[in-house]
Amino acid sequence: MSTLEGGVAELYSAYDVLDRIKTGLAEMGYSSAPVPLDVLKPVDEFHIGGAQATDYLLGQLDLDSGTRVLDIGSGIGGAARMIASRFGCPVTGIDLTPAFVDTARELTELCGMGANPSFQVASATALPFDAASFDLATMLHVGMNIPDKEAVFAEARRVLRADGVFAVYDVMRIGDGELTFPVPWADTQKISALAGPDVYKALAGEAGFTLVSEESRQAIALEFFEKIRAQAAESAPPPLGLHNLMGPSIGAKMSNMIAGIRADVIAPVLMIFQASANRG
Repeated sequence: MSTLEGGVAELYSAYDVLDRIKTGLAEMGYSSAPVPLDVLKPVDEFHIGGAQATDYLLGQLDLDSGTRVLDIGSGIGGAARMIASRFGCPVTGIDLTPAFVDTARELTELCGMGANPSFQVASATALPFDAASFDLATMLHVGMNIPDKEAVFAEARRVLRADGVFAVYDVMRIGDGELTFPVPWADTQKISALAGPDVYKALAGEAGFTLVSEESRQAIALEFFEKIRAQAAESAPPPLGLHNLMGPSIGAKMSNMIAGIRADVIAPVLMIFQASANRG
């Protein structure tokens, strides 16, 4: 594991996530299985827009029970569980952070989902799978922690079948201004690896992908955060929420990210790529 990967794993392991979630579930009356999937949605979809963003992404894709899905950077498993439960297809999640993988497995058991989705510790730049193992790969708010995006696209292309699809939803740099830290994916600049949409598209093309669609979700993101702020002003933090993942610095992290979006420095961008029959 590289120094940066170690820093990323340390960042996401810092707040006893599983214990915090179990405490929140107990407060809500869910001390044992089964826990409805929707109960976890305020905490297990760690990307801008949460479960609504995942739902929107899935609406752009063609999935059925036979689709083999790889979720790259699966976190504590929210998106993977949504896909597996909705379509009944086999889903594999990989994440760099052992604590997140352990949490994803236990929450999946608590939801009564057994071994699907499955989760394992692995790096997006060195996927432990054979070529053409999957039909679809997803990556939601992960690239901001990976400098070697060339390897990410090359590995995604390798493990996808000839006409497979790679859906990427990342925070990307869209302007030249400064970003203030901490932000949700990095306490300092040292573990932030933002890149612009043009970089993503160029590397995807080199790896053998064709861009199918591209959409900035900047306006949607600002609406999402305004709604969260309004809810926060009206009541105390709920038992389950992103504070379970980000700890006491959540206020600064969210404020700095929102400021960056408002200033046109960063924005969440959704890109869908299709693998070409002949690799680039």
